[in-house]
Amino acid sequence: MSSKPQALASTGPMRAFAANSKKITTELIEINEDLIGFNQYLTEYYKQLTDTWGVAQKKVNVKAPEIPQDVEQIESFKRIWIDIFDNDFTELFDSEKFGENYGNLVSKELELTKHWNNIVNVILQSVNLPSKEEIDEVYKELHSLKKRVGKLELELKKKETKNNA
Repeated sequence: MSSKPQALASTGPMRAFAANSKKITTELIEINEDLIGFNQYLTEYYKQLTDTWGVAQKKVNVKAPEIPQDVEQIESFKRIWIDIFDNDFTELFDSEKFGENYGNLVSKELELTKHWNNIVNVILQSVNLPSKEEIDEVYKELHSLKKRVGKLELELKKKETKNNA
């Protein structure tokens, strides 16, 4: 009995949760694996942004080395800064390497979301509450009913004004 601690609490409401604890544990293990990948892609994402910023700032420093003294020089400096940063970041965002990394980052984020949703659904099922999908379905039906009632009320008002005229 001591080798199965979840079995000790498997009476009453905790029985369903204990039965589903293996599902939750599996999801948590998969989350950790996906989180490692997510962090690698996130690190690369910020590295690409930082490197591009550094290179662009060096170009600005070379092109406009003096500290602007008047409004015209400040405007000139701003135009140089905007042009260089715009070009360098556009080049980065158009690059295949950035696109591939960003796609992988978003993919891992969606996988993490999927795992969290699975865990939440298992927990909701364990405590006998509706899942997110079931609640979404109720909201869709409620929205549909509101639209139908609105149309019926509008038709009723049209008939009433027609009869009163």
